Amino acid sequence: MTTANILLVEDEETFIETMAKRLNKRDFAVSTASSGQEALDMLANNLKIDVVILDVKMPGMDGLETLQAIKQKYPLIHVIMLTGHATVESAIIGMKKGAFDYLMKPCEMDILISKVNDANDAKRLHEEKIQTARIKEIGKSVESTRDIISSLS
Repeated sequence: MTTANILLVEDEETFIETMAKRLNKRDFAVSTASSGQEALDMLANNLKIDVVILDVKMPGMDGLETLQAIKQKYPLIHVIMLTGHATVESAIIGMKKGAFDYLMKPCEMDILISKVNDANDAKRLHEEKIQTARIKEIGKSVESTRDIISSLS
């Protein structure tokens, strides 16, 4: 299993520092952003992010808006919504907008790690399927080219 590269997006400085340290101790590569816009800027410059852990309630661009922008530009990146202010309605909206999962703060670290690993595994599986489809297309093109060359001989 490959360790996920995580982008942690949270406006509470103490929480983000503590969570980043806890994830780093578990051998995850963690980048942090304190706003939705900062997260989008970081994603634009770093396509090695596998999983985003995203707070719902943030000033400016909130988590749901950030989620929507991430899924539009980077559909293979999985987003785990994390909030201390969850409502059933916001959870439903988040899942409809493409969130991989939705967890309440404070959540048990083992549960978060499990969700991150599940999201990373799902991302890898999607990437493998895309790669396999591309390889099949290349194979069909090569076969077609051979047929054309053969018919010209």
